Amino acid sequence: MTDTTTAARIPLTVLGAGAMGAALVRAWLAAGHPVTVWNRTPARADALATEGATVAASAAEAVAASRLVIACLLDDASVGEALGGADLTGRDLVNLTTGTPAEGRARAAWAAERGARFLDGGVMAVPPMIGAPGSGGYVFYSGSAELFDEHRGALAVPAGTRFVGTDPGFAALHDVALLSAMYGMFAGMAHAFALIGPEDIAPKDFAPLLVSWLGAMSGSAHKAADQLTSGDYGKDVVSNLAMQVAGSATLLRTAEEQGVSPELLTPYLALMERRVAEGHGAEDTTGVVELLAL
Repeated sequence: MTDTTTAARIPLTVLGAGAMGAALVRAWLAAGHPVTVWNRTPARADALATEGATVAASAAEAVAASRLVIACLLDDASVGEALGGADLTGRDLVNLTTGTPAEGRARAAWAAERGARFLDGGVMAVPPMIGAPGSGGYVFYSGSAELFDEHRGALAVPAGTRFVGTDPGFAALHDVALLSAMYGMFAGMAHAFALIGPEDIAPKDFAPLLVSWLGAMSGSAHKAADQLTSGDYGKDVVSNLAMQVAGSATLLRTAEEQGVSPELLTPYLALMERRVAEGHGAEDTTGVVELLAL
């Protein structure tokens, strides 16, 4: 948690008192910021009143209470609905509601039409990581650089901050890109645990091996980034695509022997096979990125 001076402990408003919204409110209260909170279900906001928050009867009232307004609601439609009757003139709106890049850009234009500066955010943390020093949680921000610079200290209280550009869609894009990679990793872990499931191999004994292996392999992202930048997918190849496709048959036979569905593997393997069929067998796996463009 970033320490703030008395002058920097500006009042702010939080719209949304769900698990993440409540965690944000508590972090700012703990740092000495006066916080006004509103939630569609009043009981959730009322619970924060006992911890020092001021509860507003409406979203419009909450917005009127502070120049800096944080939205942490269910979805983009909820943001538009909650703020539909609020006067945003002169307000700094920071949207920490999970959304898409297109929604971030559209919401920025919507806010500008109503006289507000806008910053979109992608929260790379779960509620227990908010306001917890050393948790590793952070938030991507994109949109108004001036807004970010002015409120950097307050925004850094709940979690680390990473400004990724003036395009309002970039925070959501970074957020979803990392989450997509995470789910790919989860898919691989699920398949791995399923393979050992029928055997006398304790998952707790296997887990450290899995963590170590995935950690070692994750470094290949740097090489892939270099190859994508240069356009040379044959640079620094250790195990070429043709070799990996040939070896993938063993993965599929093992899954069959263990009674495990290969459905988490086959989509990626199919892309690899397609890339080889198109004459790129000497390259690294990075080239499959080109096959994903619609």
